Amino acid sequence: MAADTGDTRPLQVPKRLLDAVGDDPAEPVRSWLDRLPRLAARRLRDWELTPERVVTPGGRGGLVVLVRQADDTPAALKFPVPGPGQGDEAAALAHWNGWGAARLLRASPEDGALLIERLQSAVSLRSLPEAKALLEAAGTVRRLWVPPPADSFGTVGERTGAAAEVLPTLASGAWAADVRPLADEALELRSGLTAQPPERVLLHGDFRQGKVLAGERTPWLAVGPRPVVGERAYDLARLVLDRCEDLAAGPGPAAAARRRIAKLADSLDVDRDRLRGWSLFRAVETGLRHGAAGDRRRAELLLEFAGWL
Repeated sequence: MAADTGDTRPLQVPKRLLDAVGDDPAEPVRSWLDRLPRLAARRLRDWELTPERVVTPGGRGGLVVLVRQADDTPAALKFPVPGPGQGDEAAALAHWNGWGAARLLRASPEDGALLIERLQSAVSLRSLPEAKALLEAAGTVRRLWVPPPADSFGTVGERTGAAAEVLPTLASGAWAADVRPLADEALELRSGLTAQPPERVLLHGDFRQGKVLAGERTPWLAVGPRPVVGERAYDLARLVLDRCEDLAAGPGPAAAARRRIAKLADSLDVDRDRLRGWSLFRAVETGLRHGAAGDRRRAELLLEFAGWL
């Protein structure tokens, strides 16, 4: 049965995505955003998809529309925000082929559209108690760590090198003057960690509890990768930062943060010191970026977390 594609009403872009892209009309991404409803309408027509609804509030990395295929099978149509590494998400999902991650059904290099296996977008690992969430996260991310395709993705050294170049500038801001020693430590750790990387596996690149959704063919599957090649400790570091506000609100947050690192490292056979180093680097980098963007509350929380490590 062919899908009914007669609904020509333009799709509404969620406010979160609008805010993330910004309002500078000179920016190429803004031009893409203005064209997005037309791009989506054309892709719906060409792939014979029936739209159900736009996922809201959605994420900052793209527009996701829940759709039905021509045979009435549910799926999700995604338009990632264009930028460096465009096409990497499709390549990584195709390489995993449903192993630990949502299955890629179709991809359009022309406009970047991805048709992906439908998951339960409202049910992520963040809905579970922390201990259970970390257990399920470890089981999921373990499946993603496979040999990468040849010459397909950048490396952790390259990605963090670009971040390291701007870190001193971010740390020199008036609000962040007292965190310069922490930034210096982060840079020193990063230098040592990238000097002799112990392994080269395909990483999710942005793995955290909110990027693991409930599925039908298997309980939990990862979505939204920013794939990169490197060591497993780098991938786990973002997971270490998850729910840091809960640690801050509880007793003995520093000890709890260190226990989290030890538990994750031991459960996945990752070196504790390397995981601690990458966790500190990613906490400082992310915190300073939040601060530069005006989110002082989140910035201070992440920098405090880095100090606990």
